[in-house]
Amino acid sequence: MDLCAKKRWKLWTLFGVLVVLAGFLGFTAWWAYGVEQELAHAQKPKEESRFGDFKDKPEEKPPEWQGSERVNVLLLGADERGLREGEVARSDTMLVVSFDPARKKTHLFSVLRDTYVEIPGYRSNRANTAITHGPNVAMKTIGNLTGLDIQYYVYADFQGFINLVDAIGGVDYFVEKNMRWTDAADGHRFDIDLKKGYQHLDGEKALQYVRFRHDKMSDFTRTERQRAFLKAIADKMQSGWNLIRLPEILSKVTPHVETNMSTEDMRKLAWLAYQSQQAGSAQIPPMELIYDQNVGGSSVLGIRDVDALRDYVAETLAGDNTVKSTSKIPGG
Repeated sequence: MDLCAKKRWKLWTLFGVLVVLAGFLGFTAWWAYGVEQELAHAQKPKEESRFGDFKDKPEEKPPEWQGSERVNVLLLGADERGLREGEVARSDTMLVVSFDPARKKTHLFSVLRDTYVEIPGYRSNRANTAITHGPNVAMKTIGNLTGLDIQYYVYADFQGFINLVDAIGGVDYFVEKNMRWTDAADGHRFDIDLKKGYQHLDGEKALQYVRFRHDKMSDFTRTERQRAFLKAIADKMQSGWNLIRLPEILSKVTPHVETNMSTEDMRKLAWLAYQSQQAGSAQIPPMELIYDQNVGGSSVLGIRDVDALRDYVAETLAGDNTVKSTSKIPGG
C-alpha cells in the first residue's frame, strides 16, 4: 500500500469512528432527554394530583436526602376502583425499599396492611389507612414504625402495575400453586385464575399473582410473593434491551404514578439501584412480634414491642444475604 493510500485509509477509519461516536452521543442525548421528560410526568402538579387537597404541614415534611446517607422509599399500590371525587384509596400494598449508597446494597420490606399503628396527628388505625391522610403522613407513619427516615414515596394504581409489566415484555415466573378468586364488584375485571407452574405472566396475570391472598396465611404469604416478584421485575428492567427502551416504558407507567421525587432525585436513585444488589428482604412486623387484636369490633394486627421491631429492621439492614435472580429470565 503506497503512502497516499495509507493516509486515505487512516482518514476513512477516523471518519468512521467519528460517525459512530457522533451517532452514539446523539442516541445517548436522545435517550437521556426522553427519560427525563417521562420522569418529570411522575411528579404531578397540585391541580392534577390525587393528593392535591392535602395541605403541606411543616411537621409532616419528609427529611431531605443529601446523597451519601441511607435513603428509603415507600412504595404504595392502591385499588382505585369505585372512588368518589376527592377520595384516596387505602393502600393495598406497602413496601419500603432501603438503599445503602456506601455498600451498594438494597433491602426490601413489605408492611402488613392490617398492622395497627399510630398515625401522627390522627387516631391509631390500620397502616394502610395512613395514605388517606396524604403521602407525607404515610411516610411518617411507616418511618416511625420502622425507625427509618423515609424521604420519598412512589404511589401507583393497579393499571400502572399492569402497564409496567406489559411494557417490559412480561415476566417468566414460577407460580407456586393454583390461585382462583372471583369478585363481582368490578364486573369480574380483576378476577384471579392462575394455574400452578412456570409460565409467562403479562400485566394482568402478574397483578393476579401479587394480589392473591386467599390461602391459609393470607396477607403474610402475599407480601412474601410481592417482594419476590418485585425482584423479578427489577431484574427484567436491568436487561440491556429494556434499558434502551426505558423512555418508552416510562411513558406507559408515569400517567398512573405519583411521587415527591424531582427528576434529579430519580436519576440519582435509578443509578444507585442499577449499581446495587438486593441484600435481603423481610416482612414488617415479623411473625414473632405480632398478635391478633380487636379494636372497635374489627380484627387488626397488634405489635408486641415497637422498639424490638425497630431493632429487627436495623439488624436486617446490617445483614447481607445478597439475592440472586430466581425469575429465570432469558438474557436478564
